[in-house]
Amino acid sequence: MRQFYQIFLLPVLLLFPYLINGQTFTQTVKGRITDKESKTALPGAAIALMQKDSLLKGTSTDADGYFRLDNIPLGKHTIEVSYVGYQKLSLPGIIVNSGKEVVLSIELEEAVVNMNEVVVRANNKEGTINEMASVSTRTFSVEETERYAGSRQDPARMASNFAGVQGTNDSRNDIVIRGNSPAGLLYRLEDVDIPNPNHFAIAGTTGGPVSILNNKVIGTSDFMTGAFPAEYGNALAGVFDLKMRNGNNSTHEFTGQFGILGVELSAEGPISKTAKSSYLATYRYSTLRIFQALGIEIGTTAVPNYQDASFKLNFPVGKKSNFSVFGIGGTSQIDIIVSKFAEPPRDIYGDTDRDQYFGSTMGVVGASFSRSMSSSTFTKLTLSTSVSKSNAHHDLVDRDTTLKVIGLTPILGYTFLQGKSTLAWYINHKFSVRNTVKAGFFIDRYQFNFIDSVSIKEPSDTFINRFDYRGSTFLLQPYVQTRHRLTEDLTLNAGLHSQFLTLNNSFSLEPRVGLKWKFSPTQALSAGYGIHSQMQPTYIYFYHLPVANGFVMHNKNLGFTRSHHLVLSYDHTFSPHVRLKAETYYQSLWDVPISIKPSSFSLLNQGSTFERFFPDTLTNAGTGKNYGIELTLEKFFSNHYFFMVTGSLFDSKYTGSDKVKRNTDFNGNFAMNLLAGTEYAIKNKTFTFGGKITWAGGRRYSPVDTISTVKSTDIVYIDSQRNSQQFDDYFRADIKLGFKLNSRKLTHEIAVDLVNVLNVKNVLSLTYTYNRYNPSLSRLREEYQLGFLPLFYYKVDF
Repeated sequence: MRQFYQIFLLPVLLLFPYLINGQTFTQTVKGRITDKESKTALPGAAIALMQKDSLLKGTSTDADGYFRLDNIPLGKHTIEVSYVGYQKLSLPGIIVNSGKEVVLSIELEEAVVNMNEVVVRANNKEGTINEMASVSTRTFSVEETERYAGSRQDPARMASNFAGVQGTNDSRNDIVIRGNSPAGLLYRLEDVDIPNPNHFAIAGTTGGPVSILNNKVIGTSDFMTGAFPAEYGNALAGVFDLKMRNGNNSTHEFTGQFGILGVELSAEGPISKTAKSSYLATYRYSTLRIFQALGIEIGTTAVPNYQDASFKLNFPVGKKSNFSVFGIGGTSQIDIIVSKFAEPPRDIYGDTDRDQYFGSTMGVVGASFSRSMSSSTFTKLTLSTSVSKSNAHHDLVDRDTTLKVIGLTPILGYTFLQGKSTLAWYINHKFSVRNTVKAGFFIDRYQFNFIDSVSIKEPSDTFINRFDYRGSTFLLQPYVQTRHRLTEDLTLNAGLHSQFLTLNNSFSLEPRVGLKWKFSPTQALSAGYGIHSQMQPTYIYFYHLPVANGFVMHNKNLGFTRSHHLVLSYDHTFSPHVRLKAETYYQSLWDVPISIKPSSFSLLNQGSTFERFFPDTLTNAGTGKNYGIELTLEKFFSNHYFFMVTGSLFDSKYTGSDKVKRNTDFNGNFAMNLLAGTEYAIKNKTFTFGGKITWAGGRRYSPVDTISTVKSTDIVYIDSQRNSQQFDDYFRADIKLGFKLNSRKLTHEIAVDLVNVLNVKNVLSLTYTYNRYNPSLSRLREEYQLGFLPLFYYKVDF
């Protein structure tokens, strides 16, 4: 701990000469205004930059929709945009620093009632990027990933603060939505579906300990928790629809960051100022190995090693078209070597009787072409390819009675390699100010190379293959959706999504509908319904059990898991900065894979651990049910502070092949979050303080079958009593402190995140560990989540 504070104080000392600098600096705010549906430029739109409700400066867009405001004082400002025939838009909390220009991409929505000046005003926090999302959608910005205490600049951990989302696993960023498995989440980036974007990823999961997504390239995006529109498919729980921002097309800018989680570099700027083309790129390398090399204690002998990068190149083609190339990717590795120690250590990451080598890789590269075909029609075509890989190798460590290593025996090895090529296209046509149609498709070609071998003792020491498959399949997803604005205050969204998996001819047809009624200037009621389906994690299809005449992939013909979503929502805006939202929902799942043999097993419980799962013969005969109510009270940042209070009461049940209704693994029954923060600026210096409290129901677990556990030397639960027990409630308090200093053309920022500041011992799971060198030690014990964890970073923009 002492070494942590020494490292944290180093950048503070380096910045000390600037602290007495009292100069006043300014910056440029610029961007482009377009129609939300056709993406065409809006020339002559009025832009007003406000500070404390007073007009500071104004301008209008040029013939191509661009605007520029120079010499803007540093701090937080509000930008108001208006255009004849369109709803007026207010963007509060725009942060202006000296190190980088502010570049905005703003879309306006046409008003149903055509008047000289439309008085209806929309706040960017009230709407969504996807205009056809009626319910359960939250738009978030990069600033929120940095402002929320405990989020670690991770979009997934930031989302865990929203109502209906559980974030009660300190070691992973799995997104558990309304009692669903995190495997039911869809990650979409730049309009294409992507693999698990996390380091140390395991097949069949969507989370991990460290995100590959870098918040420095992510633009304003949508997060959906249910009844999502027809363009989203192959998901049961929610959607993370992420957008990458474009780089600055007129000025080269750079960012350097150093912290506990990594060393980062990012750059952006113009490729051609005349053509307004730009680049944006980031790279991050884990600093944990650096700290270990310096002799700094990091709490484990196994050092996680990871690096990742992302980029976007943007090329306007004339006034109506655009071409872009984008990509993200990362690699990670951890080696747990117990054979190098005189005696087996107790290591949080693995077993004490084997050397373990694990690595993972994920990458996506794509190109897109978009064109405004007319003032009412917009189309976009995207091609991408992605890869996800995880591999491991285990050697059993054999020791003599003096604990000296006398041999290493290979006992496990696997490589899961999955590629995917995607063709995505859509066209958006506005027939009138009231009616818009969007239609398109996704064509995904999956390629598999799965190999897995394990050593077995019976009948003799030998290796068997659990996976050995090479092949490919297609997933086809056409869709159409419409938006009909019956009045200025009443909007109907409806659509149809379809899925077809060529591997086993699974097919689904999924209607979706949503209605939003703004029955007063400050209140709205919304409703959404849809059928949603999802293919199984791909490795499920190809696992095989040995039979008399070879191997049979006994789960290859599993169909989609399906669900009904029904959501009702009430929204009350008390002021431009204070909002109350309440939602109630019901989700019914069917065709859930469960085992043919009577048991408590259901695939609804999988997808949230570092452990792999080897399914017995499964059938689509299981069911599930999730229902609950959620409440959010939020004050957006204004007058130096913000707060958000979220609460969820829910129930999550499932039925396995033994016909018994049980709690799912994710049924905590309640979750509450309280976030708050304040920020004060003194000339060119800004001080921030934030806090977060999370209180949620404890994790479910099953009683242990003691006799079977001792016999197998691995924990065995009583199947008939699955999830009948519950650990104590989860509680965690986080604090975030930050300091920002603006100097000429530089912005310095230092922040420290104090995670679990009260050092509460939250139970993660039960484990069984037999120490043959000290048999008197308790074999069954509770494993706890992370204790007090201080994290810091120093960032400079220039």
